[in-house]
This record gives sequence, structure tokens and C-alpha cells, in this order.
Amino acid sequence: MKQYFFRRETCRICGSRNVPMAVPLEPLPIASPNIGLAGNFAAEPGLQQTVPLDLYRCEECGHLQLMSVIDPEVQYNTFLYVTSISLGLTEHFGRVAAELCDLVRDPREGRVVEIGSNDGTMLRFFKERGMAVLGIDPARATADAATRAGIRTLAAFFDAALARRIRQEFGAADIVVANNTLANIDDLDEIGDGLKTLLAPDGVFVFETSYGADVVRKNLLDTVYHEHLSYFMAGPLRAYFARHGLELFDIRRIWTKGGSIRGYVQHAGGPRPRSGAVEALIAEETADALDKPGPYQAMTQAIGELTSSIQALLAGHVERGERIAAYGASVGTITLIRQFGLGPMLDAVFDDNPLQQHLAGPGYRIPVLRSELIYERKPACILILAWRYAEPIIKKHQAYIDGGGTFIVPMPQVSVVGGR
Repeated sequence: MKQYFFRRETCRICGSRNVPMAVPLEPLPIASPNIGLAGNFAAEPGLQQTVPLDLYRCEECGHLQLMSVIDPEVQYNTFLYVTSISLGLTEHFGRVAAELCDLVRDPREGRVVEIGSNDGTMLRFFKERGMAVLGIDPARATADAATRAGIRTLAAFFDAALARRIRQEFGAADIVVANNTLANIDDLDEIGDGLKTLLAPDGVFVFETSYGADVVRKNLLDTVYHEHLSYFMAGPLRAYFARHGLELFDIRRIWTKGGSIRGYVQHAGGPRPRSGAVEALIAEETADALDKPGPYQAMTQAIGELTSSIQALLAGHVERGERIAAYGASVGTITLIRQFGLGPMLDAVFDDNPLQQHLAGPGYRIPVLRSELIYERKPACILILAWRYAEPIIKKHQAYIDGGGTFIVPMPQVSVVGGR
């Protein structure tokens, strides 16, 4: 049987082999709502493998990461997710693009490259301001669609060789952007070398990524899945960029994914002043003992307690033979289904924009249905696994509550809405 993943033995930031497990988690199946494998899942036994999801922390640099790496060709060549379906994300990228244009002397002559550009949502804002734009994304269908829509996109993985080619053909980049992409890349040395090559002398690399400290502090379990190989914190990031002749000169906390950061990087000794925000965030991480085992042990305990609470709430419905469903078929949903032991219990998963027909894993194959079918299936309770959007979901389906249905919001703390 073909192996679709391998286990990394060294820290992907500093290369140390001293990387013990920090948080044990249930393994996940390879197939997810983000990749177009639904039709192949039963036909190819290799895709039915579960792959370890345990979190590891490097004792040398402090980087929090997964050590199991799924073949990126499997994950991204048929990637289905598009930015524009995420509530509020298009507007967010529009605001960020407007801010970043101020970093360029003359936007009409500026060049912007986006790593992991997806459907070109963000690059479109730069193009509207007269800038030359180029996207890079390995999902071939998505890249081709973006190009047809006017955003030239290379269907490729970014590395040092591609950076040299782009610099020769497109020119040095005034701005390089990577939104929720850096954490998905195993070989970060290639990224660092590529950025050093591609950035103009006064260029800036701006990235957004889930904040590892918030993942641990807030138990953001649904952000932990195989696409997210790294859970970055300010201290390890500063050291990583320095190794590649780059400088993390500013960092900001942002709201996305329940807690993220936006980092600003230039060539070492570049023209922009250093912000005190980097040092301040590193000091917070140290004060919270994120360089010690305690917070990770607390996260492990919190997951166990959350699982027990959810199972207790569902026990009565199971005993009565009532239908239980979930809402939100994102890749994070797979994590929550596995960690909370929900697979055999769920009759369906509802979603406003379903990307595939089933969520499958060990002992379960759950149909994914459009949310309007809630009123046809009439489950006794629905767990809102897309918990960050619980408020608009509940508002949209007040009729379900009025008819006696119950919503359970599992995170950040378990809450119940409706029911009789």
C-alpha cells in the first residue's frame, strides 16, 4: 500500500533532533473537505490511513509543530477550498491590501507576489490600485481559474529556484504576501532562501498565520490538522528569519482563526525601523511559560474535559435513538469529530457551502448536506463545529430552535441554545 506521509525527525525551524511530544491527539484520516479525494477514498486504500496529529515542541528553539507530513502533492494539487467562501475574509484582505500599498513609494510601479494566492482574492485589491501582481498556488484548477479571471497565477510550490525564476521574469518584489500559508510548508529553509532572493532591497514580506500561543492558551483545537504543520510564536520566528538574512521588524495580533498574527519582514538591516511589538510578544510568551511543559499539559487536560462534557450532553440523545448532526464541514471539523469521538454518532454534517459529499474516517462515513436540509432531516440536536460562526448560524436557523431543536456550541466552552 502506498504511503502518503512521512515522519519528520528534526525541527523544521532550527534542525534540532530534540523535539519531544507536547500534546497527544487522535490521528486523522488523510482525506479532508479541502482536498478533492471524496471519489477516490474508497477506491484507494492508502487514503484511508489515519496519520498521527500529535503536537511536538522543539526544546532548542521552542517551535510547536507536527512531525507527520502528508505528501503535498496529495494535499494541494486537488485542493478545493477558495478564499471567497470564508465569512469576512475578503473584506479583511481588502483592508490589509490598502494598508500595504502605503509601504510602496509608487503603487503604480509596485510588484506584489502572493505565496498561496488561492483564487486571487487579495491580489485583486492590489491590481485595482495599479500594481503588477503574480500569484503562486499549487492547486492547479484554482490557479488556472484565477489566471482566467485576470490574476496571473503559477501552479507551483514556492521555493528558492522558483524565486530566482520570478525575479528574472517578473522583477524583484516590493511586497510578498503569504496568508495562512507559511504554516502549511514543511521545508521552511526553501521559503527563507526564496524570500531572500525575491524581495527588493527595500521590499517587505507580510504573512498571516495562526498564533501558536493562542492555540495553546485558548485550546484552539480546530486549527490543528495536517495542513497546519507549524504553530508559530514570535520567539522562534525571529530566530528563523535571522538565519536567512531577514529581519522580523514588526508583528501584530489579529482576529482571524480565533487568534492569529501578522508579521512584517525585511532584509536584515533594511530601511524600516524595528517595532517594539516583537520583543513585547516574546516577553508575553516567556511570561506564560510557553517554553516549558506546563501549558501543553494544561491543553491536553482541557481537551479531555471538553470531550467528557460533550459526550455527557449527547448521551441522552444517543440512548433515545435520536438524530444528532453537526454544522460546518471544514477541515477543522474533522479534527473535532475525531478528538470528541463523534464519528459514529453523527447522522449528517450540514454546511452552507459543502465542498464534498461525505466526511469519512475510522468507523464512520457521514453525509455532508446543504444547511436547508436541516428541516427535512430534523435532528434532535446539532453541534456547531464551525463555532466561530455560531451567532450567524443560530440567527439563520431560528426556525429550527422554534421547532424544538437544540444547538450545542462546543467551544470555547460548551453552551446549549434551544431545546425543550
